[in-house]
Amino acid sequence: MANIRYDRINEEVKKAISEIIREMKDPRISPMTTIMSAEVTNDLKQAKVRVSVYDQDDAVRAESVAALNRAAGFIRHALGTKIELRALPQLKFILDNSIEYSVHIAKILDDLNRAQQEQSAKKD
Repeated sequence: MANIRYDRINEEVKKAISEIIREMKDPRISPMTTIMSAEVTNDLKQAKVRVSVYDQDDAVRAESVAALNRAAGFIRHALGTKIELRALPQLKFILDNSIEYSVHIAKILDDLNRAQQEQSAKKD
């Protein structure tokens, strides 16, 4: 039963932080920034927020996450106005490369399928 409660808290924190980041006007944060997950500890003191930034340049991704970490106090304050929690967690933003990895794998699979279709077309 407690796991369901913490899952719900994690999801609410994720949604609220997503809204806050969309409303922020910081030019250092890429517009293609997505909150993938939020993991709040059981004592609600800390939260790891996994962020995916869809951009080709690694520097832009790193700068977006660094800007979010610098704005963590502002985001935490805004989080307190959006949701009611016993304690507001300290936020730590971590870069998540899962979207880029899945796009890379999809491209490899497309290339393999294309090569296989070309080979079968040559045989016919």
